[in-house]
This record gives sequence, structure tokens and C-alpha cells, in this order.
Amino acid sequence: MKVARLILLLALLAACLAAPRFFADSAVLTVAVFTLLYATATSAWNIFSGYTGYIALGHAAYFGLGSYAMALLCKAWHVPGGYQPLLLLPLAGLAAAAFAVPLGWISLRTRKHAFVVITIAVFFILQLLAFNLRAITNGSAGMGLPIPPWSGNFYNVPFYYTALALLLVTLAASWWIRNSKYGLGLLAIRDDEDRALGLGVQTGASKLLAFVISAFFVGMVGALHAYYVESIFPAFAFNALFDIAFALMAFLGGLGTLAGPVLGALILEPAQQFFTIQFSQNGYYLVIYGVLFLVIILLLPDGIVPTLERAWARRRDAGRPASPAAASPTALPVPAPGPNEAAGGQRAQT
Repeated sequence: MKVARLILLLALLAACLAAPRFFADSAVLTVAVFTLLYATATSAWNIFSGYTGYIALGHAAYFGLGSYAMALLCKAWHVPGGYQPLLLLPLAGLAAAAFAVPLGWISLRTRKHAFVVITIAVFFILQLLAFNLRAITNGSAGMGLPIPPWSGNFYNVPFYYTALALLLVTLAASWWIRNSKYGLGLLAIRDDEDRALGLGVQTGASKLLAFVISAFFVGMVGALHAYYVESIFPAFAFNALFDIAFALMAFLGGLGTLAGPVLGALILEPAQQFFTIQFSQNGYYLVIYGVLFLVIILLLPDGIVPTLERAWARRRDAGRPASPAAASPTALPVPAPGPNEAAGGQRAQT
């Protein structure tokens, strides 16, 4: 199974690397770029919410912080369009992570529903600041970014490979965290935080570190997204639909798994683009999005990947031959010796 899984992963990677050569249509590559961005952001969100069990609905705040960090860095340093803005992605991620330290420390002093409410409140506070800090963000007029010099079908290619590299780095970090001692501590927090604390897990520091790592990758996604669309606005950079999308994709694929967020993004992001194009004028796509979220929670509460893993385990166990003792119809249990027999045996030994 490990060899088959490795071969499958290499085949998927080769297909992703060769996709721009086979899909010359710019519309298809545009959807592919957005899908990779959402897969990366959802995988980053899963590093915190999936491994700790704390459902954060305010990570769009760090998406917006990364977007504005990219715009401000390009403006301050007079960065021209081309490959140079792509080098600023780690700095934009660090800016988002720097904000995540105090905001995460405040939010993580609560649990469960209170934590969800505080993350939503933090998101709306930052959105209002983006509207009102006109000297920095230019208010509702928005900010422009350098225009890439590429044109035609090649325009999407640099963004596609950058988004793919960012996804691979995020998945590598997620895999390392899940298979490390630190990741075991996060999973223990998800199962029973008080018991994990009693067993010596530094729950506060572990949660905050996962929160900051998650915000770092989400900030880089926001920065790349801003450069891709060439402009940002407060309502667009700080969009509440991003939070719903992250949670929906993670729940659909499998919360807390490695492949689940990617699978959820591969399914939902192209569907979201289709619904947006077809029903964007009347707003029906938002209703469809909400109904889809409810259906997934009710019918697939564990997600696609865990459901398939359990089905495969049941099928594998059903195909295994039973043990000889259990398979033999004449095999009878040997009765335990009675008290008289036990006493007689002791006397005989004496």
C-alpha cells in the first residue's frame, strides 16, 4: 500500500506539472490557479483547526493582511511587475504571522463557541480598519499592485507553478507536523485538552504556534492572490466567504487529514467558479453554497477521506481469512476447573 500510494502521489505531481502544457485555455488555467490557492489556504487552515479541533472562522483576516502586506511592500520598494513580487511572498506571510501572535494569544484564551465568536469579531475589526485607515490602505478606493508583463496564455503559467510550489510546501509542513511529537500533542488537544495538559503537553504554546503557522501560509496565499488579480479592496481582501470556503472544503475532504483539504478544494472551487458565473447576478450561488455546507455536515460529517478509509478497512478485514480456532465449527471452549477439581489437584500435588 505504501508503494502504491507513493506511485500515485508521483503520478499526481507529474500531472500537475504537465497541466499547463495540456490545457492551453486561459479560462481553465485560471480556475486551476484559484483551485491551487484555495487548496493551499485550506491545508494551512487545517494545520490549526483540523489538528487542534478549534474551528477558526476568522482566517480570512490573515488572507487580507497578506494581501495588503504585498501591496504595501511593492509600493514602498517600487517593485516592478514580473517575478520580483513573487519573492516577497514569505515577507507577506511573516507580516500576517506577526499579527497572528497577539490576536491568536487573545483568541485562544477561550474555547469552543466563544473562540469561534472571537475569531469572527477579529476578522470584522480588521476589515473595518482596512476601510478607515485611508492613509495606509487607501480606504474603499483600494490599492493597485504591479502589473505582470506576461500576456496571452503564458500569463497564468508563473502563477500556476508558484501556487503549486506553495501548496507542496504547505503540505510538507502539514505532514511533518502531523507525524511529529508536536503534532501528537495537537491531536491530544483535539481529543481531550484537559487530559493532554495533565499529561505534560504545553497546550497554550502548542495551540498558538499552530495558529501562527497557519496564518503564515494563509498570508502568503493572500499575497499571491492579490498580485494575481492586480488590485485589492477591503471588502474583497477581507471576505467572509473565504472563511466559509476554508471550512467547507476541509469538512468535505476530511477535517484533520492531509489529503482531505486538497480533495475538498479540487471539488468545490471549480463548482464555486461555475455557480458564480451562472448565478452571480441574482445571488443564488450564495444560497447554493449555504445549502451545500449543510448537506456536507449532515451526510458526510467526517468527510470523504475518512469515510473511504473506513470503508476500505472494513472491506480489507472482511477479505481476511478467519483464525483456525474461530473457523472450526467443532472447536469448543475448554471449561475452567471447578473448585473441587482445583482443590483435588492441589491435594494431589501435596
